[in-house]
Amino acid sequence: MTTSPPVIAAANPVAPAPAPRQRPPVFASEQAALQKAQQLADAWAGDAVLRDRERRLPWAEIEAYSDSGLWAITVPRAYGGLQAGAWTVAQLIATVAAADGSLGHIPQNHFYALEVLRVGGSEAQQRFFYERVQAGERFGNALSEIGHRDYRRRSRLERGASGWVLNGRKFYCTGAIFAHWIPVQTMQVIDAAQDPVSVMVFVPRSAPGVTVIDDWDGMGQRVTGSGSVLLENVAIDEAWIVPFQSSFDSPSTIGPFAQIIHAAIDLGIGEGALRATLPFVRNQSRAWVDAGVAQASDDPLTLQALGNVELRLHAARALLRRSGSLVDAAQQEPTAHTVAAASVAVAQARALAHTAGLLAANKLLELGGTSATFAEHGFDSYWRNVRTHTLHDPVRWKYHAIGNYALSGVLPPRHGAL
Repeated sequence: MTTSPPVIAAANPVAPAPAPRQRPPVFASEQAALQKAQQLADAWAGDAVLRDRERRLPWAEIEAYSDSGLWAITVPRAYGGLQAGAWTVAQLIATVAAADGSLGHIPQNHFYALEVLRVGGSEAQQRFFYERVQAGERFGNALSEIGHRDYRRRSRLERGASGWVLNGRKFYCTGAIFAHWIPVQTMQVIDAAQDPVSVMVFVPRSAPGVTVIDDWDGMGQRVTGSGSVLLENVAIDEAWIVPFQSSFDSPSTIGPFAQIIHAAIDLGIGEGALRATLPFVRNQSRAWVDAGVAQASDDPLTLQALGNVELRLHAARALLRRSGSLVDAAQQEPTAHTVAAASVAVAQARALAHTAGLLAANKLLELGGTSATFAEHGFDSYWRNVRTHTLHDPVRWKYHAIGNYALSGVLPPRHGAL
């Protein structure tokens, strides 16, 4: 049985994003970048429920997001950037995800593509694409495919009469709608006698043959634009092709860097859920009759449950911070053991953020009571968002990698999902 992309109302091709309005500033420090992230998150939080309810794509918010300079913070200092560390990126993502899970998620693949460039791109490719990002351009993604029960990619980059030609259909293309460039993971057929190799092709969003469709209808992360990208005989410049498969032949931080951002999304949504829970319990929840107290905020079982949520979120944040320092160290000295230590630490953070985020979203509704389910509050969005995002890749395999490393010293596999 195969699965096809869903068809939803008004699932029409989306026009390319407009060119950047201005050249974003370069932050003087990582702290300044985080302060800006908090400022934007505070401004966006109020309309998050409405955007979710109406499935209103956050064009204005994304423009402000990249105009701020935050999407360029990992560009290396050698190319004029801030070269922010992994923990700073994780804090940025968690801050925004606490306000709006979709806005926290959309830049994930942008930062992932920048890490792929840092690891596998040529000096000329790095110089070109870092400049595009510093000019305010955004990366999306077209990595995954749907319709088959295996992970083999059917998209192909093949030689045509006039050069390389790309064909394929992608789904779960978070951020592609808002992007100026769409990094496409595909199989490059170099020679009929050789097996195809995995590459990442940075495709201009406006290139002939590229169609982006707003057909994502997941129950959560509703406005991430995670729908389809069609690639039909797209002419590809050699300079846009970045090695991907070969980037894992030796230890690299592509996997743990990608995963720390996913952990930050789960953590941020959980922290946002707790932030919504506290005033609701103080001001609107009713104490249960057997508690013997006048207010829900004095109910000992409610206090115990809130303490459990608070503890797990703090622990997840601590693991995230620790894993960020290990990712930074592995970027500076990528050996089998430094990369393995970073991957396992990030897996620990991801596993706990998964659990803590879901717990926080569940307890918001449980402790809020039936009135917390009223549509006017939009509290269900926290659960829908974190439940949807935690399905990105299975947490059960994080536990496997952690246990195998602890018990037997087995280094985790090198790929983009660990």
